[in-house]
Amino acid sequence: MTSTTAPRGALDRYFRISERGSTVGTEIRGGLVTFFAMSYIVVLNPLIIGTSADGTGQFLGGGDGPNLGMIASATALIAGVMSILMGVVANFPLAMAAGLGLNAVVTYSIAGLPGVTWADAMGVIVIEGLLILVLVLTGFREAVFRAVPTPLKTAIGAGIGLFITLIGLANAGFVTGDGATILALGNLGTWPILVFVVGLVLAIVLHARHVKGAILISILVATALAIILENTLHIGDRSENPGGFNSAPRFTGVIAVPDFSLIGQFDLLGSVQNIGVVTLVLLVFTLLLADFFDTMGTMVAIGGEAGLLDKQGNPPRTKQILIVDSLGAVAGGVGSVSSNTAFVESTAGVGDGARTGLASVVTGIAFLLSTLFAPLVALVPYEAAAPALVLVGFLMLTQVAGIDWKNIEVALPAFLTIVIMPFTYSIADGIGAGFIAFIVVKLARGKTRDIHWLMWLVGALFVLYFTIEPIRALIGA
Repeated sequence: MTSTTAPRGALDRYFRISERGSTVGTEIRGGLVTFFAMSYIVVLNPLIIGTSADGTGQFLGGGDGPNLGMIASATALIAGVMSILMGVVANFPLAMAAGLGLNAVVTYSIAGLPGVTWADAMGVIVIEGLLILVLVLTGFREAVFRAVPTPLKTAIGAGIGLFITLIGLANAGFVTGDGATILALGNLGTWPILVFVVGLVLAIVLHARHVKGAILISILVATALAIILENTLHIGDRSENPGGFNSAPRFTGVIAVPDFSLIGQFDLLGSVQNIGVVTLVLLVFTLLLADFFDTMGTMVAIGGEAGLLDKQGNPPRTKQILIVDSLGAVAGGVGSVSSNTAFVESTAGVGDGARTGLASVVTGIAFLLSTLFAPLVALVPYEAAAPALVLVGFLMLTQVAGIDWKNIEVALPAFLTIVIMPFTYSIADGIGAGFIAFIVVKLARGKTRDIHWLMWLVGALFVLYFTIEPIRALIGA
């Protein structure tokens, strides 16, 4: 929507606020709404990337245990800088932060590989971001977009959603390992499970009622309940008490000078030595797919809700949006907080009236201010954050509606992509299985012309990826 109202000042002219039918006040409010809708990432990102050791047994930031406050500070800093950059350069109401799903790839499919360090994993993120930047600048992004069938792109997002859901359920202790059935229902007679259930029910109710910030509210309420239970019943951690918290809430203060020590802790080429060129290429491609296509869908969705799309369905300044987004991947790797990408929660601000990049600038400033409150992250137990993972997993899984399940040529590869991710606890394995299945089904139906050359190349790489260990065993390497 546009307006003929004359600009009222430099700020109005730069962001074209009046032209798009908005006001400075509306943009500020919309930016704050977007911040509260996505600020859960400051809590959730540390809990995903900060609570798992790398292939050498070290946690992010160094040491034998998590340092969630440090990761929260860096998460908020990079999100703030990139959101401001998006607003200033692209003038689009799209905020950025560490991408859910992408951080799971980094944690479980890269950093957890034997011998790989967190610095190596973040180096892979930087490489992926630089590659996306090249794709955007050269126009090759269209070729990549055409190469991967749309149902497979959809399945990748849905599979990551199912994978994240499993992680959330396991972190909460709602499901556990069981020798007889692989997975089984956990012990529901514990106080931490109550915290999880209350948080999940609240998140579902608030989301169903379209309450802005539903995820953040559920995390805060569940955390408050966990703090009350811990301080009255002294439940402790599971290491002390089988019915205890996965991570009991620990109060270390409210405000502290931000610790940005994570900035710059990446090794650009360390992964080559530890995991090999073929595996590195596949991992980078996996990240590229998840990051690149997610951004394309997000910016179109937000542009549509804001009434900013042209007749071809493209938002204004598309190239600038994609350039900033690719720089977000680079910045996320440099900041050691995982790839930063466009957040679909920006639709919350757009729904509240935001139409320009000023809203993104406001969101970014709010993120920068939040770096002062990183110690509060230590108060959030896994059980309080897990409902967010489950709800986000649901939202990502809803994408399966876009797959034609009656067409085996796309349905079977999509199915394998989705189910193999959680079943193997590997996002890369799911994508590889889906790609190979797509080629096999097309070959079986004699439709080789439907297979893009890039799919042949990536499929061959994934075959090598799956067989490299047996080959090494056979040759004694």
